[in-house]
Amino acid sequence: MFKKVLAVLCFSLSFVNRVSFAEISSEEFGKHVLSGMNISAGATFVIQGTNNANGDDLSGKGEDITDASYSVDIEFEKELSDSDLAYLHLEAADGTGVEDELKVFSNVNRDAGDSDNSVEVTEIWYKHTFENIQASLMAGKIDGTVLVDTNEYANDECTQFVGRLFRNSPTIEFPDNTAGLHFDLGVFDCMEIAFLIMDGDSDLEDIADDGFYALQLNLKPGLLEHPGNYRILGWLSDREHTKWTDTTRTKETSYGFGISFDQEITDGLGGFLRYGWQDPDVYLNGESFSLEHAWSAGIQLSGRKWERERDVLGVAIGGIYPSDEYKKACTNLEANCETHLELYYNYSVNEHLTLTPDLQIIWNPYGDDASNGNNTITVVGIKGQLDL
Repeated sequence: MFKKVLAVLCFSLSFVNRVSFAEISSEEFGKHVLSGMNISAGATFVIQGTNNANGDDLSGKGEDITDASYSVDIEFEKELSDSDLAYLHLEAADGTGVEDELKVFSNVNRDAGDSDNSVEVTEIWYKHTFENIQASLMAGKIDGTVLVDTNEYANDECTQFVGRLFRNSPTIEFPDNTAGLHFDLGVFDCMEIAFLIMDGDSDLEDIADDGFYALQLNLKPGLLEHPGNYRILGWLSDREHTKWTDTTRTKETSYGFGISFDQEITDGLGGFLRYGWQDPDVYLNGESFSLEHAWSAGIQLSGRKWERERDVLGVAIGGIYPSDEYKKACTNLEANCETHLELYYNYSVNEHLTLTPDLQIIWNPYGDDASNGNNTITVVGIKGQLDL
């Protein structure tokens, strides 16, 4: 695995380092490549047990399931100059956890990913920061979920909420990591404007025909004399959608908007609010439902209040509403709001290892329309995060 990592790294950096390999020794080349480079690595392990599992493939209703998953991340950041940066993110993972045994609008383990232990290039991009204006341009294989709809307290499944609802809004049709551009412009010190364009279906084919576009405004008013971000965003997806009321129209676009607010209230205490809406008239081809609204809110409290400086307590609640057109088009549906609660406690064992007990409760799973049961689902788990 380590040899594969080094091979990918050297190949990836070759296009941004104009070095004549014939003119330098292997030792000099190694020093050149590693100069100004930051390398970090981490591993995430998640074990979850759930009652009332309701997946379609289960043999019976309400089974009790206990599953695990893990992921390993290695990140390379190379400073090419004061204004140029190259980044490479490699990842290996195994296990879907309990997610494949649950039928819900938003699942419970954002870190789960079954890549059969193979090393994948999760991100590789080049970023240029302009000298005369407060702006930057990023290009490459990027992750849109960490560029828009971000949040200080609910945007990292490794250290914060692991439930997908509290990572990003489920009403935004983010593509998987793929080719894209991200432009960020600072306006004074209290405003940022970001534009994102990506290959909507992540297959690198017909990029111009299947685009995902997002525009975000981030206001930083400095309320309560503490930092905060008030993001407002709109998005458009050119992927093919079908109209609920006319299924012959299979090449419709979709769009939506959202907000993502985070505000530090006092030292060590912060809160967040996220809301999203998307076009209720269409559904993404291949899907069997569509969402219209989703909201979430929560708080994060530092352990410094009880003399545990590196510990963190987080709690959040949210709701997901299927679209009215989906309910009208499909007969005999309840299509109720699916409600989520998550509570976690990050216990810092030392500066490298964190253990996080986590509790999630889901009311009205899949809007009360799952064929294998609609009872309240409780998911109890523990997450281990190792950072090197």
